[in-house]
Amino acid sequence: MPKMKTKSGAKKRFTLTATGKVRAGQAGKRHGMVKRSNEQIRNLRGTTILQDCDAKFIIKKFLPYGI
Repeated sequence: MPKMKTKSGAKKRFTLTATGKVRAGQAGKRHGMVKRSNEQIRNLRGTTILQDCDAKFIIKKFLPYGI
């Protein structure tokens, strides 16, 4: 059987933590900052850990061998 291919878009956007959780960039910072409060903009910095239901889909389908 041939190997499964990793989605190249997923490997650029997601990384695995040491415990196997999926880390991703925060959503909601591309445009429309005028509408958002300063507190919200501050809290959207950096990365976040995905919920298990979302992470399972990404790991199983797009990153079959992890990263």
